Amino acid sequence: MRVHRAEVVRVEELTPWLRRVVLGGAGLADFESTGVGDEYLRVMFPAEGATEPDLPVVEDGVFDFAQVDLALLRTYTVRAHDPVAGEVTIDFVVHEGGVASTWARGAKPGDVVGLNSPTAMYDAPADMTWQVLAADAAALPALARIIENTPAEVRTRVVLELPDEQSGVPLPEHPGLDVVRIVAGNGHGPSRLPDVVRSLTRPDGPGYVWVAGESKALRGVRRHLRHVLGLPAVAYKSVGYWIEDAEKWREDYEALDADTRASLDALWASGRDEEEIEDEYDERLTALGL
Repeated sequence: MRVHRAEVVRVEELTPWLRRVVLGGAGLADFESTGVGDEYLRVMFPAEGATEPDLPVVEDGVFDFAQVDLALLRTYTVRAHDPVAGEVTIDFVVHEGGVASTWARGAKPGDVVGLNSPTAMYDAPADMTWQVLAADAAALPALARIIENTPAEVRTRVVLELPDEQSGVPLPEHPGLDVVRIVAGNGHGPSRLPDVVRSLTRPDGPGYVWVAGESKALRGVRRHLRHVLGLPAVAYKSVGYWIEDAEKWREDYEALDADTRASLDALWASGRDEEEIEDEYDERLTALGL
Protein backbone atom coordinates (compact mmCIF):
# COMPACT_ATOMS: atom_id res chain seq x y z
CA MET A 1 0.00 0.00 0.00
CA ARG A 2 1.29 3.44 -0.92
CA VAL A 3 0.04 7.00 -0.56
CA HIS A 4 0.59 9.42 -3.42
CA ARG A 5 0.49 13.20 -3.69
CA ALA A 6 -1.47 13.98 -6.88
CA GLU A 7 -1.88 17.29 -8.68
CA VAL A 8 -4.75 18.25 -10.96
CA VAL A 9 -3.51 18.38 -14.55
CA ARG A 10 -6.77 19.16 -16.34
CA VAL A 11 -10.53 18.93 -15.94
CA GLU A 12 -13.35 18.16 -18.38
CA GLU A 13 -17.10 18.60 -18.12
CA LEU A 14 -18.67 15.33 -19.31
CA THR A 15 -22.26 16.17 -18.34
CA PRO A 16 -23.88 18.72 -16.01
CA TRP A 17 -23.47 16.15 -13.22
CA LEU A 18 -20.22 14.37 -14.18
CA ARG A 19 -16.80 16.08 -14.08
CA ARG A 20 -13.56 14.39 -15.13
CA VAL A 21 -10.41 15.25 -13.20
CA VAL A 22 -7.04 14.09 -14.51
CA LEU A 23 -4.34 13.88 -11.85
CA GLY A 24 -0.59 13.74 -12.35
CA GLY A 25 2.66 15.06 -10.96
CA ALA A 26 5.82 13.51 -9.58
CA GLY A 27 3.90 11.83 -6.76
CA LEU A 28 2.17 9.49 -9.21
CA ALA A 29 5.35 8.30 -10.94
CA ASP A 30 5.26 5.00 -9.03
CA PHE A 31 1.46 4.56 -8.99
CA GLU A 32 0.57 0.92 -9.69
CA SER A 33 -2.81 0.07 -11.19
CA THR A 34 -4.42 -3.36 -10.80
CA GLY A 35 -5.66 -3.04 -14.38
CA VAL A 36 -9.14 -4.17 -13.29
CA GLY A 37 -12.11 -2.10 -14.45
CA ASP A 38 -13.66 -1.29 -11.09
CA GLU A 39 -10.49 -0.68 -9.10
CA TYR A 40 -11.04 1.92 -6.41
CA LEU A 41 -8.95 4.05 -4.10
CA ARG A 42 -9.29 6.59 -1.34
CA VAL A 43 -9.05 10.25 -2.21
CA MET A 44 -7.77 12.47 0.62
CA PHE A 45 -8.93 16.09 0.29
CA PRO A 46 -7.44 19.24 1.87
CA ALA A 47 -9.21 20.71 4.86
CA GLU A 48 -11.21 23.88 4.27
CA GLY A 49 -8.80 26.76 3.72
CA ALA A 50 -5.81 24.43 3.15
CA THR A 51 -4.06 23.78 -0.16
CA GLU A 52 -2.50 20.42 0.73
CA PRO A 53 -4.11 17.32 2.24
CA ASP A 54 -2.63 15.71 5.34
CA LEU A 55 -1.14 12.49 4.02
CA PRO A 56 -0.60 9.54 6.38
CA VAL A 57 2.63 7.63 6.73
CA VAL A 58 2.45 4.07 5.41
CA GLU A 59 4.49 1.60 7.45
CA ASP A 60 5.08 -2.00 6.32
CA GLY A 61 2.46 -1.54 3.61
CA VAL A 62 -0.29 -0.67 6.11
CA PHE A 63 -2.49 2.40 5.64
CA ASP A 64 -3.26 3.71 9.14
CA PHE A 65 -6.71 5.30 9.01
CA ALA A 66 -6.14 6.74 12.47
CA GLN A 67 -3.79 9.25 10.85
CA VAL A 68 -6.49 10.54 8.51
CA ASP A 69 -9.45 12.80 9.07
CA LEU A 70 -12.15 10.45 7.77
CA ALA A 71 -14.41 13.42 7.05
CA LEU A 72 -11.93 14.40 4.33
CA LEU A 73 -11.61 10.94 2.78
CA ARG A 74 -13.83 9.45 0.08
CA THR A 75 -13.68 6.35 -2.14
CA TYR A 76 -13.61 6.66 -5.94
CA THR A 77 -13.12 4.47 -8.99
CA VAL A 78 -10.11 4.90 -11.25
CA ARG A 79 -11.57 5.65 -14.68
CA ALA A 80 -8.19 5.37 -16.41
CA HIS A 81 -4.49 5.04 -15.68
CA ASP A 82 -1.83 6.20 -18.13
CA PRO A 83 1.50 4.83 -16.84
CA VAL A 84 3.47 6.59 -19.58
CA ALA A 85 2.10 10.03 -18.75
CA GLY A 86 1.90 9.18 -15.04
CA GLU A 87 -1.77 10.19 -14.89
CA VAL A 88 -4.82 8.88 -13.04
CA THR A 89 -8.31 9.88 -14.20
CA ILE A 90 -11.27 10.07 -11.83
CA ASP A 91 -14.82 10.98 -12.85
CA PHE A 92 -16.74 12.77 -10.07
CA VAL A 93 -20.52 12.85 -9.83
CA VAL A 94 -21.12 16.46 -8.75
CA HIS A 95 -24.02 17.77 -6.70
CA GLU A 96 -24.70 20.33 -4.02
CA GLY A 97 -22.87 19.73 -0.76
CA GLY A 98 -20.37 17.06 0.23
CA VAL A 99 -16.60 17.27 0.58
CA ALA A 100 -15.74 15.45 -2.65
CA SER A 101 -18.36 17.10 -4.84
CA THR A 102 -17.49 20.56 -3.54
CA TRP A 103 -13.81 19.97 -4.27
CA ALA A 104 -14.48 18.48 -7.72
CA ARG A 105 -16.76 21.34 -8.79
CA GLY A 106 -13.97 23.82 -8.08
CA ALA A 107 -10.98 21.69 -9.07
CA LYS A 108 -8.39 23.41 -11.27
CA PRO A 109 -4.85 22.63 -12.45
CA GLY A 110 -2.40 22.69 -9.58
CA ASP A 111 -4.87 21.63 -6.88
CA VAL A 112 -3.63 18.72 -4.75
CA VAL A 113 -5.20 15.58 -3.27
CA GLY A 114 -3.84 12.34 -1.87
CA LEU A 115 -4.46 8.88 -3.33
CA ASN A 116 -3.70 5.45 -1.96
CA SER A 117 -3.01 2.24 -3.89
CA PRO A 118 -6.09 0.87 -5.68
CA THR A 119 -8.03 -2.32 -4.97
CA ALA A 120 -10.37 -4.13 -7.38
CA MET A 121 -13.61 -6.09 -6.85
CA TYR A 122 -14.71 -7.22 -10.34
CA ASP A 123 -13.37 -10.76 -10.75
CA ALA A 124 -15.07 -12.52 -13.65
CA PRO A 125 -14.11 -16.11 -14.49
CA ALA A 126 -11.65 -16.43 -17.35
CA ASP A 127 -13.99 -18.77 -19.27
CA MET A 128 -17.14 -16.60 -19.05
CA THR A 129 -19.29 -16.39 -22.16
CA TRP A 130 -21.74 -13.77 -20.86
CA GLN A 131 -22.03 -11.05 -18.25
CA VAL A 132 -24.66 -8.69 -16.89
CA LEU A 133 -23.56 -5.25 -15.71
CA ALA A 134 -26.17 -3.17 -13.87
CA ALA A 135 -25.20 0.21 -12.45
CA ASP A 136 -26.37 3.69 -11.57
CA ALA A 137 -24.60 6.95 -12.44
CA ALA A 138 -22.08 6.71 -9.58
CA ALA A 139 -20.76 3.43 -11.01
CA LEU A 140 -20.60 4.69 -14.60
CA PRO A 141 -16.77 5.13 -14.63
CA ALA A 142 -16.23 1.55 -13.50
CA LEU A 143 -18.90 0.26 -15.88
CA ALA A 144 -17.24 1.94 -18.86
CA ARG A 145 -13.80 0.63 -17.98
CA ILE A 146 -15.10 -2.91 -17.44
CA ILE A 147 -16.63 -2.82 -20.92
CA GLU A 148 -13.32 -1.61 -22.36
CA ASN A 149 -11.55 -4.57 -20.74
CA THR A 150 -14.10 -7.23 -21.76
CA PRO A 151 -13.03 -9.78 -24.41
CA ALA A 152 -14.83 -9.31 -27.73
CA GLU A 153 -16.47 -12.75 -27.62
CA VAL A 154 -18.26 -12.17 -24.29
CA ARG A 155 -21.96 -11.23 -24.59
CA THR A 156 -22.53 -8.23 -22.33
CA ARG A 157 -25.92 -6.94 -21.19
CA VAL A 158 -25.78 -3.49 -19.59
CA VAL A 159 -28.53 -1.84 -17.56
CA LEU A 160 -27.60 1.76 -16.81
CA GLU A 161 -29.76 3.73 -14.39
CA LEU A 162 -29.53 7.49 -15.00
CA PRO A 163 -31.05 10.50 -13.22
CA ASP A 164 -32.85 11.87 -16.30
CA GLU A 165 -33.33 11.35 -20.02
CA GLN A 166 -30.73 14.00 -20.87
CA SER A 167 -27.99 12.17 -18.97
CA GLY A 168 -26.94 9.88 -21.78
CA VAL A 169 -23.20 9.27 -21.63
CA PRO A 170 -21.61 7.33 -24.50
CA LEU A 171 -20.33 3.90 -23.50
CA PRO A 172 -17.33 2.19 -25.10
CA GLU A 173 -18.11 0.13 -28.18
CA HIS A 174 -18.10 -3.65 -27.85
CA PRO A 175 -19.27 -6.24 -30.43
CA GLY A 176 -21.38 -8.17 -27.91
CA LEU A 177 -22.87 -5.18 -26.11
CA ASP A 178 -26.60 -4.71 -25.45
CA VAL A 179 -27.48 -1.57 -23.48
CA VAL A 180 -30.72 -0.66 -21.72
CA ARG A 181 -30.98 2.81 -20.14
CA ILE A 182 -33.59 3.52 -17.49
CA VAL A 183 -34.45 6.75 -15.66
CA ALA A 184 -34.73 6.18 -11.89
CA GLY A 185 -32.78 6.25 -8.65
CA ASN A 186 -29.64 8.35 -8.31
CA GLY A 187 -31.05 10.24 -5.35
CA HIS A 188 -34.12 11.37 -7.31
CA GLY A 189 -36.37 8.43 -6.48
CA PRO A 190 -36.32 4.67 -5.79
CA SER A 191 -33.75 2.63 -7.67
CA ARG A 192 -35.03 0.06 -10.16
CA LEU A 193 -31.81 -1.97 -10.15
CA PRO A 194 -33.10 -4.50 -7.59
CA ASP A 195 -36.14 -5.17 -9.82
CA VAL A 196 -33.85 -5.54 -12.82
CA VAL A 197 -31.77 -8.15 -11.02
CA ARG A 198 -34.84 -10.02 -9.81
CA SER A 199 -36.08 -10.24 -13.42
CA LEU A 200 -32.89 -11.98 -14.53
CA THR A 201 -32.88 -15.57 -15.65
CA ARG A 202 -29.67 -17.54 -15.54
CA PRO A 203 -28.20 -17.93 -19.05
CA ASP A 204 -26.47 -21.13 -20.06
CA GLY A 205 -22.73 -21.34 -19.75
CA PRO A 206 -20.27 -19.66 -17.39
CA GLY A 207 -20.98 -16.00 -16.73
CA TYR A 208 -20.76 -13.12 -14.31
CA VAL A 209 -23.12 -10.55 -12.79
CA TRP A 210 -21.82 -7.20 -11.52
CA VAL A 211 -24.24 -4.77 -9.87
CA ALA A 212 -23.23 -1.41 -8.41
CA GLY A 213 -25.32 1.42 -7.00
CA GLU A 214 -26.83 2.88 -3.83
CA SER A 215 -25.94 0.62 -0.91
CA LYS A 216 -29.32 0.27 0.80
CA ALA A 217 -31.15 -0.29 -2.50
CA LEU A 218 -28.86 -3.22 -3.32
CA ARG A 219 -29.10 -5.07 -0.01
CA GLY A 220 -31.37 -7.75 -1.42
CA VAL A 221 -29.50 -8.10 -4.69
CA ARG A 222 -26.67 -10.32 -3.49
CA ARG A 223 -29.14 -12.57 -1.65
CA HIS A 224 -31.19 -12.98 -4.86
CA LEU A 225 -28.12 -13.81 -6.94
CA ARG A 226 -26.92 -16.32 -4.40
CA HIS A 227 -30.10 -17.95 -3.12
CA VAL A 228 -32.60 -17.59 -5.98
CA LEU A 229 -30.44 -17.77 -9.09
CA GLY A 230 -28.04 -20.13 -7.34
CA LEU A 231 -24.89 -18.42 -8.57
CA PRO A 232 -21.67 -19.36 -6.79
CA ALA A 233 -19.84 -16.50 -5.05
CA VAL A 234 -17.24 -16.42 -7.84
CA ALA A 235 -19.95 -15.60 -10.41
CA TYR A 236 -21.27 -12.30 -9.04
CA LYS A 237 -20.41 -9.12 -7.21
CA SER A 238 -22.86 -6.62 -5.71
CA VAL A 239 -21.20 -3.36 -4.70
CA GLY A 240 -22.68 -0.50 -2.71
CA TYR A 241 -21.07 2.62 -4.20
CA TRP A 242 -22.81 5.27 -2.12
CA ILE A 243 -25.40 5.84 0.59
CA GLU A 244 -28.27 8.23 0.09
CA ASP A 245 -28.15 11.01 2.70
CA ALA A 246 -24.75 9.68 3.75
CA GLU A 247 -24.06 12.34 6.37
CA LYS A 248 -27.21 11.44 8.31
CA TRP A 249 -26.45 7.73 7.90
CA ARG A 250 -23.00 8.22 9.44
CA GLU A 251 -24.48 10.25 12.29
CA ASP A 252 -27.05 7.51 12.98
CA TYR A 253 -24.38 4.82 12.86
CA GLU A 254 -22.12 6.71 15.26
CA ALA A 255 -25.11 7.17 17.57
CA LEU A 256 -25.42 3.39 18.05
CA ASP A 257 -24.31 2.17 21.45
CA ALA A 258 -20.76 0.85 21.69
CA ASP A 259 -21.81 -2.80 22.15
CA THR A 260 -23.92 -2.76 18.99
CA ARG A 261 -21.14 -1.25 16.90
CA ALA A 262 -18.64 -3.70 18.36
CA SER A 263 -20.87 -6.66 17.51
CA LEU A 264 -21.23 -5.42 13.91
CA ASP A 265 -17.46 -5.05 13.60
CA ALA A 266 -16.94 -8.49 15.12
CA LEU A 267 -18.85 -10.14 12.29
CA TRP A 268 -15.96 -9.47 9.91
CA ALA A 269 -13.49 -11.20 12.23
CA SER A 270 -15.64 -14.27 12.81
CA GLY A 271 -13.93 -16.43 10.19
CA ARG A 272 -17.29 -17.45 8.68
CA ASP A 273 -18.12 -17.54 4.99
CA GLU A 274 -17.94 -13.98 3.70
CA GLU A 275 -21.27 -14.23 1.90
CA GLU A 276 -22.99 -15.36 5.10
CA ILE A 277 -21.44 -12.43 6.94
CA GLU A 278 -22.63 -10.01 4.25
CA ASP A 279 -26.18 -11.38 4.53
CA GLU A 280 -26.25 -11.03 8.31
CA TYR A 281 -24.62 -7.59 8.26
CA ASP A 282 -27.23 -6.27 5.81
CA GLU A 283 -30.07 -7.79 7.84
CA ARG A 284 -28.84 -6.21 11.05
CA LEU A 285 -28.36 -2.77 9.50
CA THR A 286 -31.89 -2.91 8.09
CA ALA A 287 -33.28 -3.94 11.49
CA LEU A 288 -31.45 -0.98 13.05
CA GLY A 289 -33.04 1.40 10.56
CA LEU A 290 -29.77 1.91 8.73
